[in-house]
Formats: sequence, structure tokens, C-alpha cells
Amino acid sequence: MISDELIQVMQTAQTVVVLTGAGVSAESGVPTFRDALTGLWENFDPAQLATPEAFQANPKLVWDWYASRREMLADVTPNAGHYALAELEQRYPYFYLITQNVDSLHQVAGNKSVIELHGNLQRVCCFNKLHVAENWDDSDGVPNCQQCGAMLRPDVVWFGEMLPEDAIDTAFAVSKSADVFISIGTSAEVQPAASLPVHALRGGATFIEINPHPTMLTNRADFVLPYPSGEVLPELVAALNLRR
Repeated sequence: MISDELIQVMQTAQTVVVLTGAGVSAESGVPTFRDALTGLWENFDPAQLATPEAFQANPKLVWDWYASRREMLADVTPNAGHYALAELEQRYPYFYLITQNVDSLHQVAGNKSVIELHGNLQRVCCFNKLHVAENWDDSDGVPNCQQCGAMLRPDVVWFGEMLPEDAIDTAFAVSKSADVFISIGTSAEVQPAASLPVHALRGGATFIEINPHPTMLTNRADFVLPYPSGEVLPELVAALNLRR
């Protein structure tokens, strides 16, 4: 599964950039956005729950939906792939993990250099000025920001919103500087994240794709590992440890 050529590439790299998508979290049992529309929420359309307009029209409905998603994550733990990525971070002088996931599992596993493209479900911020709230009480409905009084909302990117400028700018900058770029568990269809591997290739990076299924970028990868990340990443780390 892990070739000698791939190990050599990983051994000589100084800057490693990783992009993760929903497939990594799915291995921990995290449902995708649409898969989570079950039970009380099965008759809702995502557009009713994940846009600024939806929040303005019915803030309590949207707040409760995201509160239910946080509760759903309460018992979810990182998988072997998450922990392998945390171990990889310790090996390189420059390591950056760009994620499209909002579940904090990379941080729980131990990764420090995490760039969150779509926000974080565990955080909330105010609707008007995006002040991040450390604590909140929603027992009486949607809470308000202690700094400006605006309603609090989940600190995630909704449909129709731009990605955080700092996050996407940093993601493109580090991708351009990568010696190795690893795309894991992402379909390579959602822009602008899908452009990051291309940006890395233009900068001269070796491109590794880890995904059980082919993607739009598979034919551009230097190495393709068509396996679940929780299976192949621990093997990659083990192989690197043997070659120290």
C-alpha cells in the first residue's frame, strides 16, 4: 500500500500541507450535513436551516438545529486517521492542516496548525459583527452577544456566505509553498477548496490523494491511495517511523 517512493518523498519534505473533507469525519461516525437531517429534522431542506436569510426569518429554528448537531457530536471521538495526522504534524518543521470539516476532531486529536475553511460548530459568534462568544445561555431562546447585543449564531459558513478571508488566503499561501500536498476524504468538487491541490501542483508540490473513491483530481495525483484514511494514514506513519 505504501510504496518506497512515497516514503522517500515524505522523508525529504520540509513543508507538508493536508486538506481534509467529510470522508475523514465520516469514519468517526459524523453524518454529513444532509445525512444529519433525520428525526425531527427529516422534513427540512438545508436551505431552510443554513443561510443568513433562514436565521433572520426564524432564528430559534436555526439555533435549535445547530444545537442538535453539537449534541450529536458530543459522543464522537477522533479516529485513527485523525491521530495519525496529529503525529505527522510533529515530524515536519512546516505542517498545515486545512479542513472543510466543522467538528473540531482534528484539534481534539492533537493537531495545532489547523486552518478552518468552513468555521467550527463548537463556536458561536454574533450575527452582526462576528464577535466570538466563549459562553452562552440559550435556556430562554437564542442568546445575545454580550459585546454588541446582536443575536448569536453558529460560527460556521452558511450557504451564500464567503469563506473567512484570513483562512482561505492562508490556505492558498501555504499550498503554494508545499513540498507535499495531501488531499484526504474530499470530493474535490467544492470551490475554492478544490483549487488548493491545483495551486500546490503549480508550486511544484508532490500531490497525494487518499480517498476510497476517484475524484475529479485523481488523474493529477502523483500518488493515489484508494483506501479509508483511518486505514492508510496509520500505515503511512508506521512506515515513516521504521525509516527514521
